[in-house]
Amino acid sequence: MLCFRCKQAIRYVKAAPWPYLTGTASLLLALGLKGAGAARLAAGDLPGAAVLCGWGAGWLVVSFFALADGVSRYREYRRIKAMFLRFGYCERILEPVAGSRCQRDAALFAADETGHGGAARRYFTGLGYRWYHVLPDKVVRNPLAFLRPGFLRACFMPGKKARA
Repeated sequence: MLCFRCKQAIRYVKAAPWPYLTGTASLLLALGLKGAGAARLAAGDLPGAAVLCGWGAGWLVVSFFALADGVSRYREYRRIKAMFLRFGYCERILEPVAGSRCQRDAALFAADETGHGGAARRYFTGLGYRWYHVLPDKVVRNPLAFLRPGFLRACFMPGKKARA
């Protein structure tokens, strides 16, 4: 039998498998590049060490953003699960999260836990999404969308937009 913290950790990963996989792989790559940079520095190759450590720092930033995205997807899973429990299955709950694989995964996990998994899968399949649609729709349309503040706000602060 698993302890509460172990179950919670598994739930975090199930709500957002892609961000946690990406974040972990990026962290391992960053640590590997740091080790290679330290070895270059010990050998006296300062420019090579600087390049490797620079790449390692870049991958560390990617890891941070991926893990932060995983936490955001968990929050979104909890929000969607609460809506399913309160209102039952409704496609209007799934419509805003259809454009991103990570958000779809969180919504599907919430739907599975509330007994609506089959209907949610049929909805996303009906929209044309398959397992290999990983990039968000906004990024497919415009690859520089990652740099826009509105995209980052939508990624890391899901939920209702404030009314003016």
